[in-house]
Amino acid sequence: MHTSTTFSLHKTTASIATAILALGWAVGAQAAPGEEFARGRILVEAKAGLSDAEFDKVLKLHGGGKKRKLGQSRMHVVDLPPGLSEQDAVEKLSRRPEIKFAELDRKVQAGVAVNDPYIGSAWHIGKIGAPSAWDRSQGAGVTIAILDSGVNIGHPDLKDRVVPGYNLYDNNTNVADVCGHGTAVAGAAAASTNNALGVAGVAGSAKIMPVRVAYLDSTKGCWAYFSTIASGITYAADHGARIANVSYVGIAGSSSIKSASKYMKSKGGLVFISAGNNNIDENVIPDTSFIIVSATDSYDRKSSFSSWGSFVSLSAPGSGIWTTSGTSGYSAWNGTSFASPVAAGVAGLMMAARPDLSGEQIEALLFKTSLDLGVAGRDPVFGYGRVNADAAVAAAVGYVQPVDASAPVASIAAPLASSSVSGVVPVTVNASDNVGVTRVELKVNGTVVAVDSAAPYSFSWDSKGVANGMNSLVAVAYDAAGNAGASAAVAVNVANTTTVIAKDTTAPTVAINNPVNGGSVSGTVTVSLSASDDAGAANITTTLLVDGKAVVTGKGGSLSYSWNTRKSGLGVHTVSATARDAAGNASTSSVSVTVR
Repeated sequence: MHTSTTFSLHKTTASIATAILALGWAVGAQAAPGEEFARGRILVEAKAGLSDAEFDKVLKLHGGGKKRKLGQSRMHVVDLPPGLSEQDAVEKLSRRPEIKFAELDRKVQAGVAVNDPYIGSAWHIGKIGAPSAWDRSQGAGVTIAILDSGVNIGHPDLKDRVVPGYNLYDNNTNVADVCGHGTAVAGAAAASTNNALGVAGVAGSAKIMPVRVAYLDSTKGCWAYFSTIASGITYAADHGARIANVSYVGIAGSSSIKSASKYMKSKGGLVFISAGNNNIDENVIPDTSFIIVSATDSYDRKSSFSSWGSFVSLSAPGSGIWTTSGTSGYSAWNGTSFASPVAAGVAGLMMAARPDLSGEQIEALLFKTSLDLGVAGRDPVFGYGRVNADAAVAAAVGYVQPVDASAPVASIAAPLASSSVSGVVPVTVNASDNVGVTRVELKVNGTVVAVDSAAPYSFSWDSKGVANGMNSLVAVAYDAAGNAGASAAVAVNVANTTTVIAKDTTAPTVAINNPVNGGSVSGTVTVSLSASDDAGAANITTTLLVDGKAVVTGKGGSLSYSWNTRKSGLGVHTVSATARDAAGNASTSSVSVTVR
């Protein structure tokens, strides 16, 4: 082991902190002294199907505001006009039927407890059986996004692991570590193995994507916002990361972070979050969107500082974790901040061993193979148990994909049959499956008008796109195996005010939602597009093309296709989408991706 150096989150000059704060992610929107949320902005997610124009109308009704979309998700940061109360805006928007949720952009702190320079043994590597797991997998081919204070990309134990990331606090590509916390977290997950230097991360051949979401307060440490974290998860999902680690506390109850985590899960990824270091029951409702990790010590006991509660999914070593430091040296750290990346590293080993498995399948095997501690079965202190890398990787390697022939079940809960509707109509769908629902499509008169990939399934249908009179609504739920289950048709009477329609000369808009331009893909990729038109989605014909060859055509505002990239070959490929309305107006969009 090399000579260690130590780093303290609280020993940084005020001048550096001042410079960082001056470059704030949204200048003038920082939390004022004593406040725990950002002033001048909130987080809002619209229901599937709501157009930008209708969204803007809703915002205008409640004081206005300028929205900024987070990646390819439906979440938005809304900058409020001066003088408008953040709490009041959230309360009013939360009651709108077109809105899935609205919440304050709360401030949260890094989940570090203390660091101890005298603990120099990487005991946790052997404890979780990592050396045996490394015979099968070391994480090659998997990217782990570290959502934190940045990463020291020049650290000798990290420099060969780093891929391009982004600074979502300052909106630039400078991912330098402003606190040291992110570098330590990155090393716990994926510091290089077999390089005769320092320490070994759990997944030492995985790639590290630094995503800076935090800023430094020279007196209070490292802080982030719901908005920067949610945006960071979305960025990671859109840029090829299979895993995102967020070692910040107090975020498990955020609707924005739940939504972003569901978005990443829909793309085959997993999000790991630290439980906290308050040594209390955090009293947070459990959620399947992400994996919450508590900390254990070398005796497989709960670390003295670790928080617990029914929201804990898993536990991992978090006491005296010897890892990389921001000063290019090494030191030992305590905190659930380090338990979380240890667990994330194990998931990285599993994904590298079996890249064909979904995030849900990796998660299930991770839970199933964990070492059960405390009360038998899942418990509030250790979750399903302490991670066991050897057993988890072995289970992934030996996993046999089951044949799923059971279709999901779907039903439309609202609107009721024979009801009269007009304008933007809220539609609620109940859907379930023996394995899991991956998405729900809303069809109007046989045409797909909106798609929602996360429960609760809800839509905002613009009824002006169909003729007045009786129209049929059907919801179709899909599972990962491609099985589909349709609801019973619900007939509603559309009663919009009629107007004389001018000649349509406006082309529809079309966008490729996945994959993103310049990204990397492998295996089977879900290619999806969305389109809209001033005459309504029902009039749109959409086509997806791969390298100029049409692969699927459909009607409505969305279209998806499972692209087997192995048949296309390695290298750069072009994915294009065209949309044509009933009047013959057309538009095209394309992205370039690299098959690896």
